[in-house]
Amino acid sequence: MQYRDAQPGDPVISELSHKIDDNRVVLRWQWPEGVAVVYIAKQSADAGANGQNETPTSDLKLFTREEYKAAGSYRDRIEGIGRVRYTVYPAVREEGDTFVIRQPDGTNQLELSTGRAKIKYAVHHKKSWFRSRKTVQIQVTAEVPVPQEVLCYVKKRGGYPVDRDDGTLYPFTAPFAAGRNVLPAIEVGGDEYVRLFFTDGQKYGTIYELVPE
Repeated sequence: MQYRDAQPGDPVISELSHKIDDNRVVLRWQWPEGVAVVYIAKQSADAGANGQNETPTSDLKLFTREEYKAAGSYRDRIEGIGRVRYTVYPAVREEGDTFVIRQPDGTNQLELSTGRAKIKYAVHHKKSWFRSRKTVQIQVTAEVPVPQEVLCYVKKRGGYPVDRDDGTLYPFTAPFAAGRNVLPAIEVGGDEYVRLFFTDGQKYGTIYELVPE
């Protein structure tokens, strides 16, 4: 089996769409004339799956036109939480070999979310009577492992920060395991307050839900 980019006249997948049905992803597309089988790649989009011009790193699943006709779709069980990328490659036989056609325009590829994982957090500020500074204890409870670059904490003088730009931002230096994570205590000024945020809300807000406890 070999890979090649689509050339003029090659059969291509079009009208690829999806819906979520209970615990399954349902894919539908327009089959090109003369194509009897396709290969389907399923990859994590959260980790930055390969582009169209690269060989897929995941195993390809062969799916026939007859199977599609019988079921009216391609159905795949949802496993885990996050964003998933599906790519449907048409396959053709030429000179005794099978060619898998990549489509650089991306019309045979889509990304979808299988749900958002909850990240619960608590920030406890503790000040003693005889000190001008106070101790802050951060606790993060995650449904799934969370890379360190997803979250940050922001420190602000005079009140709690309202977003990641409302104060001084600090990155975390280690990933968060699934379950309860109690971070080492940090020391801040007596009139300083800390809150957690996504480092990129637009990017990570589709994957995780950040919930204060």
